[in-house]
Amino acid sequence: MPEILPFLKTLITSAGLSGHEEPVRKTIEEAWRPLVSELHVSNLGSLHGLKPGVLPQPRPSLLLAAHMDAIGLMVRSIADGLLRVTGVGGLDPRVLPGQLVTVHGKKDLPGVIVQPPAFLLPAGVGEGAVPLEHLLVDTGCLPDEVKELVRAGDLVSFAQTPLELGNDVLAGHSLDNRASVAAVTACLQILRGRETQWDVWVAATVQEEVGVKGAITSAFHLRPTLAVAVDVTFASGPGSPDSQTFPFGKGVTLGWGPNIHPALFQSFKELADRLEIPYKMEAMPSHSGTDAFGLQVAAEGIPTMVLSIPLRYMHTPVEVVAIKDIERAGRLLAEFAASLAPDFMEKITWDD
Repeated sequence: MPEILPFLKTLITSAGLSGHEEPVRKTIEEAWRPLVSELHVSNLGSLHGLKPGVLPQPRPSLLLAAHMDAIGLMVRSIADGLLRVTGVGGLDPRVLPGQLVTVHGKKDLPGVIVQPPAFLLPAGVGEGAVPLEHLLVDTGCLPDEVKELVRAGDLVSFAQTPLELGNDVLAGHSLDNRASVAAVTACLQILRGRETQWDVWVAATVQEEVGVKGAITSAFHLRPTLAVAVDVTFASGPGSPDSQTFPFGKGVTLGWGPNIHPALFQSFKELADRLEIPYKMEAMPSHSGTDAFGLQVAAEGIPTMVLSIPLRYMHTPVEVVAIKDIERAGRLLAEFAASLAPDFMEKITWDD
């Protein structure tokens, strides 16, 4: 399998906050172009690629969807050359002070997230994690220069460079969910030169972090027969409860719950067993918190599966993922796509 790490580093250094995904979309488009026969961008901005099957038309189709948007910040106002910001997606203010950022104004400006000394904050605010409304971004520029280059509504993205840790582990921002985009790309690389009977659509969806909007519109537009949402989940780490997290670097998770079709869960489980790919079942008792909800309820309803990659420190600028788990997810997706027979849909029923 071609090496994932360099591509993933490029992905997480490409900007692409929710609703503004164009920079990272261009990176993905460049990687996917030689692997698919068709590429187009949806009205909402999601990227769709098609690897056609060999069955006679009309062919059934499988959609593999991974959201490409990232969390970050947006300029709310400017005071004395310092930027007051608000969140794009879910942010934990405890980890923000001291983080390096890029302010995307008329030109990109380096910056750092800062907080005033505790004694200058309103009574009680400085005693714990300082709320985002009291944090500032300092670019080091003079007030007049900031006023010229930055305006309310400009985006602010995390700027930490990717960091390789031991045992093929990568730390960085936006691994939720660029790690899954890398897994879908690995799937396409495996399928290159291999026939599939079904059409295989891949989608890098937009705006998952603000309401799974890209998944809903992509599923409605493409009308796949089946869909798989590929995302990340909570990996075990120091102090994390085993009941709510999954082993790090030791395999993928298979979602189980109302967003997931039981027959697809069983198919992925049996395939993972056959391929000796380690996995855990992940209970998702309501909304899965992934694109699966949007995929499942589009149009007349689409049988959907959730495949996840364990990730440490989710929604922080130092998320950590094991490259081996991305490879495992890519292989499992590819073998599932290649295994789909013409009569697959005749054999599945909603029976758990």
